[in-house]
Amino acid sequence: MNYLAPQELLKDKVILITGAGDGIGKQAALAYARHGATVILLGKTSAKLEQVYDEIISLGAPEPGIAPMDLALAGSDDIKQLADVLETTYGRLDGLLHNAAVLGERIPAEHYDIEKWMNVMQVNFNAAFTLTRLLLPLLRQSKAASLLFTSSSVGATPRAYWGPYAVSKYAVEGLAKLLAEELESTSNIRVNIVNPGATRTRMRRAAFPNEDPTGVKSTETLMPLYLYLMGDDSKGNNGETFNA
Repeated sequence: MNYLAPQELLKDKVILITGAGDGIGKQAALAYARHGATVILLGKTSAKLEQVYDEIISLGAPEPGIAPMDLALAGSDDIKQLADVLETTYGRLDGLLHNAAVLGERIPAEHYDIEKWMNVMQVNFNAAFTLTRLLLPLLRQSKAASLLFTSSSVGATPRAYWGPYAVSKYAVEGLAKLLAEELESTSNIRVNIVNPGATRTRMRRAAFPNEDPTGVKSTETLMPLYLYLMGDDSKGNNGETFNA
């Protein structure tokens, strides 16, 4: 996308990003902050979140919030507590970017360890649903909220040997489309999906260890699309999938 985001596109907006310590989540946090947003950095590794925090402060952007949380272990009580803190601190959410995910193993489903399968589903899908479910009241407080899900090409069409990663992304797309329809006439919340495609991330390296990373696009090149979908210029988009 050749979208050129206005400098103050996200001024005064409050946006929570999962998986904000690395990869696409980190780049989105930096991009959103550069364009005026107060970002809330959610991830499992505090040191990574603190590094992103420092980078945002060095930009002179609004001070971000940090929400350390391991989505593999987080239950509804943990997420409800987070929602309460966000309500007290910010009063609303203008955006929620679901980006956190784990790859899991790439083996036939019939050989997959059940506990490991459930762990991938927990991080990639169950936690995303629970976060959305418990943060919807805060999104409803926004004049124009964006709920954005990061998917994958194997989410649109599950591929053999991609196991719970493919299944979880397929489920995420279903959830996003269901929410888009339910919220369209009952709220100011729009819901969309991004398939980043091949991107130079740690997960990509794990999935394709023999691939030359120089031939894969960087996370920075995705940011015009992520900015467009989080800003008010995308108010007319709902229930859509954007392939980067």
